[in-house]
Amino acid sequence: MEKDIKVEVKEMPELHVAYIRHTGPFKGDTKLFADLFGKLMGWAGPRGLLSSPQTMVLSVYHDDPGITEEDNLRMSVCITVPEDTGVEGEIGKMSVPGGMYAVARFELDPDEYEDAWNMIYGSWLPENGYLYDEGVCYEIYLNDPEEHPQNKHVVDICIPVKPI
Repeated sequence: MEKDIKVEVKEMPELHVAYIRHTGPFKGDTKLFADLFGKLMGWAGPRGLLSSPQTMVLSVYHDDPGITEEDNLRMSVCITVPEDTGVEGEIGKMSVPGGMYAVARFELDPDEYEDAWNMIYGSWLPENGYLYDEGVCYEIYLNDPEEHPQNKHVVDICIPVKPI
């Protein structure tokens, strides 16, 4: 993974998302993510929610893994939807708050996500005068890794920040 992190601090909009939540360990579990996204896409596809080019696919992380027991970590796989979208069953709906975020773009192998997060928190934030701010962190998935020449995941990692 490149050590030269490209990070932009910018205002991110509020996002309206449909989601499936998972509670428990998830780090490095590509099968879990594939299963959750498979269920979400299986619900969204027949409702025409995947046809808009503006639709974003993301994962929202509700808890700090440095504080929260692994069995209690909450994560939601999401797609953006119109605010008035109806949901049912295991599909929920929520708003992801807008605000100032550090947004870092990476091209990652599945086993490099943790290193990417650690680089932002451990190096970039303190070296650039920012602290984590209240709110949720999320990843926006920008490609289909199957279509990337090296099967890389192109992802924006978004962390709410405030100046030190």
